[in-house]
Amino acid sequence: MPRNPAPARISRRTLLRATTATAGALATAAALAELETPAHAAAGFVKGVDISWVPQMEARGYSWKNASGQTQDLLSILKGYGITAVRLRTFVNPSGDPANGHCAISEVAAFAKRVKAAGMSIMLDYMFGDTWNSVGVQNPPAAWKSMGYTQMLTAMSSYVNQTMTVMKTNGVLPTWVQIGNEINSGICRPVGSVSSPAQMTGLLNAAYNQVKAVSPNSTVCIHLAQPQKYDVMTTFFSRFAANGGKWDMSVFSSYGSADVAPGIVDNMRKISAAYGKPFLQSEFGGRVDRASSTRAALVAYTKALKAAGGQGIFYWEPECMSPFTGYNMGAWDSASKRPTSIMNGFTEA
Repeated sequence: MPRNPAPARISRRTLLRATTATAGALATAAALAELETPAHAAAGFVKGVDISWVPQMEARGYSWKNASGQTQDLLSILKGYGITAVRLRTFVNPSGDPANGHCAISEVAAFAKRVKAAGMSIMLDYMFGDTWNSVGVQNPPAAWKSMGYTQMLTAMSSYVNQTMTVMKTNGVLPTWVQIGNEINSGICRPVGSVSSPAQMTGLLNAAYNQVKAVSPNSTVCIHLAQPQKYDVMTTFFSRFAANGGKWDMSVFSSYGSADVAPGIVDNMRKISAAYGKPFLQSEFGGRVDRASSTRAALVAYTKALKAAGGQGIFYWEPECMSPFTGYNMGAWDSASKRPTSIMNGFTEA
């Protein structure tokens, strides 16, 4: 997702455009062990969306129309496209900025109730920061900034236990939990940097353990970006595994075009199979002003994921509209408030 989604700072998406030269045909599906997840989530390929901006957009008067031009609850519109899961991020001590803040666990739990009531599964995305963390930025929350490793372990354990308990109390335990967002370079740097793999692993394992303590059936995910960079994937996972890293599923961000989708997905498959983990794509998106090519890419990724044994795909913030944000990789038309043809990609693959 965009780390700085204000209109003047949206170019970071170019960092995730595929430049892979991955060779070889698309591999056939690998036999991957099933996790202990709710039956409705494991029943088939998951089509999901991250719509964490919705509460803030609604608070500012935004609404959404369906393809027929009728104003309708967004979750109902999304279900019409076969969406069965929603990914929600959470920040530690966020500001009140509408686009770059909010998403404290209390707000997330309140929105998650609506998601659950709509019959959809939940993915919780821990940012482990007060605002965006991503492939290029992994800053700890301000309250943790001066902590050493031992102190941060305690803070991590306490935070994850407390926030997961809020989700449990509200009856919205997530099916999947990402412990960190695009953590190629580690988490809470410099303490948890990938260049300090024992400490990075210790922090991630503390998070894993607390997720499982509150919700044993939640699938805990490690999330990396740019799977076209296979050496980066190998560096992270080899160090994490060598230090006793715990995770249930590998998930990836990719925003490449249709022609490179098979090779990128095969990289996801290979790195996941190397450690005996299932995988899915937890972020996808494309330019809204190039709806046809974005729709084609969505179809291509979905087909490649299904063929390779991937368990699902999530579109990052398809509901966004201007002037709430200048992010140009949603899937709704800001003028008409109707979904663009991009959303049809969910029904075409």
